[in-house]
Amino acid sequence: MSDLIRRDPRAEWIARNRLHPLHGASQPVLQRWMGPGGVLRKNVHGVGFIGPNGLKRIDRSGAQQGGARGRTACAEVQLPLHQVASPAFYIAVVPDMVGGRLSSHDRDVLGLAHQLAGSEGAVLAVVLGEHKDTTLSTAGVDRVLVLDNHGYAPERQMLALRAVDNQFAPRHWLFPDSRDAGAERGRRFAARVGERPATRVWQIREGRCIGRAGAGLHDVEQALPRLILAAAECAEPVSETRHEVQAVELSTAVTACLTRIEDMGAVEVDPSAIVMAEAPFILSGGNGVKDWGLFHRAALALGATEGASRVAVDDGFMGRERQVGASGTWVTARVYVAVGISGAIQHLQGIAACDKVVAINLDPACDMVKRADLSVVGDSAAVLEALIAAVDKWRRGVKRDAA
Repeated sequence: MSDLIRRDPRAEWIARNRLHPLHGASQPVLQRWMGPGGVLRKNVHGVGFIGPNGLKRIDRSGAQQGGARGRTACAEVQLPLHQVASPAFYIAVVPDMVGGRLSSHDRDVLGLAHQLAGSEGAVLAVVLGEHKDTTLSTAGVDRVLVLDNHGYAPERQMLALRAVDNQFAPRHWLFPDSRDAGAERGRRFAARVGERPATRVWQIREGRCIGRAGAGLHDVEQALPRLILAAAECAEPVSETRHEVQAVELSTAVTACLTRIEDMGAVEVDPSAIVMAEAPFILSGGNGVKDWGLFHRAALALGATEGASRVAVDDGFMGRERQVGASGTWVTARVYVAVGISGAIQHLQGIAACDKVVAINLDPACDMVKRADLSVVGDSAAVLEALIAAVDKWRRGVKRDAA
């Protein structure tokens, strides 16, 4: 009986369905084949390894075929160091740094700044407030200037940026044209220096920039100004080089000013009242969630907005407005935690713009685990209970230290 060849109808269906997530894996990959002219062809993309920035590298050493020693398929690639000892000019970038880390929009703007800097200029990142990102070197930052944050104090921030402008005289200023902070900072700074910026810029070429207008339906082309508010995907992020990230300081202290705005601190907001498309932290449940009461308690403890897969919504566990995916709501969360969600293609499309995805699932081979930046393979109930306990312990420690 073991010699009989049995059909696998599901595998055959996946091989026919080009939209299935496993369709590519089911197709045979040819390493060598005979071309129409009788020349033996070789698939140079079939052999390689994934580098530190997620790019596939081609291994020409023969190590993967056993021809060299000391190197494996997962060997680390050392990116070339880009150094600018004496910059001819600076390209200043003021990233949003939400949560103290670079967002995907920030990386796009840094990629655009790297293009404008070329080989003679240097990219100067001006960080306003919290800074705990360790990937500035691979994001294209040559110089970094960290300024103190005094809460929401736009007047003091403009004075600091004006001091940077006087000391470094950047050739261009770049701000992310985002709702987080970049759009407001860029427009305030333009009013402070009396210059007209280019907004919603998505392309720069030959000394001219192209920006969106008319609700994104029209393009406006103009000469490249000194102040640029760049849209998302304005350029490819830096991925082929690493940079020095030399720390610089202001030569003059920023004088205190009498602000007309008083920062009263953060205001507590009910996570369930946040629109799904704008929620920064989403805890989403799927068919693998068996205890929905525990799921709701975990979302409350974490301060996360609740979401759900289509299966959970169809089963009546969550409202239709909480459905995430191509057939529901497209989300752009900073952190998206998927609990018991296998990862249908429509759901993966809906979370494509999320920065960090965490998967909690029993199946280590499911598509959501493959998509996730961090995966926890285990029972969802046990993991959620551990999360609630860890959050409670942390909050008790914070209250004890404050007392």
